[in-house]
Amino acid sequence: MPYKIASRKLAFFGRVSHVRRFCAETMKTTKIKVIIYLLGFGGAALFTILLVRQGVVAVGAAVATAGWAIAAIAAFHFVPILLDALAWQVLFPKAVRPRWQSLLWMRWIGESISNLIPSAAVGGDIVRARLATITGTPMAAAAASVIVDVTLGVVTQILFTLLGLVLMVEATGRTSLVGPTLIGAILAIMAIAGFYIAQRLGMFRFVSVIITRLVKSPEWSSLVQRGETLDQTVREFYVRRRGVLACCAWTMVSLIGSSGEIFIALHALDAHPTFLNALILQSMAMTVKSAAFPVPGQLGVQESGYLVVGNLLGIPGETAFAISLLARFRDLIVGIPGLVLWQLIEGRRLLRAESIASER
Repeated sequence: MPYKIASRKLAFFGRVSHVRRFCAETMKTTKIKVIIYLLGFGGAALFTILLVRQGVVAVGAAVATAGWAIAAIAAFHFVPILLDALAWQVLFPKAVRPRWQSLLWMRWIGESISNLIPSAAVGGDIVRARLATITGTPMAAAAASVIVDVTLGVVTQILFTLLGLVLMVEATGRTSLVGPTLIGAILAIMAIAGFYIAQRLGMFRFVSVIITRLVKSPEWSSLVQRGETLDQTVREFYVRRRGVLACCAWTMVSLIGSSGEIFIALHALDAHPTFLNALILQSMAMTVKSAAFPVPGQLGVQESGYLVVGNLLGIPGETAFAISLLARFRDLIVGIPGLVLWQLIEGRRLLRAESIASER
């Protein structure tokens, strides 16, 4: 009898502990959602304030002036997507290297998800790793390539930011953004250095061990081995110095090339259409946008970046705001077909799996 009472007490306390964990996880999830909503509302409010301040009619007239340039900007955007795909490709060893044509549409889909789904800032990178896996690339190689690509991409973007900062100071003589930009660059370098060190020390095995201990299920025991495999694959990717340097080079070319979109917009709006201005505006605006990644869609923050930098370059406020809107139209024109393509691929894969299951 005492044993039964003790077992019931243990079962009761176990249920209580489970309920507490569930409540704690629910509260954490709720807090995260509240923060996302607050950031979203704050961004929308900032966007509205800036739009009203610059003049709704004036901004609308500037966008209307662009006309078919919106289509040209969207079409040109596939140039940096292609360059980013090449940067991703050179990371793979030749034995498992996918074709650049395949990586092109994977990169397109990944960027579409990151740009158009507010809660999926890094979701696009996860999806492109999955797409690489389901098209025949080994899982460890696909995941490691994306991890290394993202890491090197951040490093290269920091260099691009510093390039834009130097060019802006030389072109305008203004140094008001030097301090904040350098502080942001230093913080970004420290963060990416920490992430790199964690990768080299075996962060994925460490995470796998923690998850396995928390879950306490034999079905998850293989997760540790997968973590070790991923850690080793990531190290092998970094050892390939030629691939790392080539990836950085292609990414830098992509970042500089993406300034062509701003040049087209400046030309369409007749606002100091020089490639130097386009490169400075692209570099600084991209930096502001990256720093504001917690804000869904970087709404309002992106517009602020274009306004501040545009003002330093002598670009009228309504024109700078219009350039930001053109960038958002580009994301929609390029991103929506990318999302549709993603759904078609996943849908066809699901139907094929159901067909195989039914035949059995």
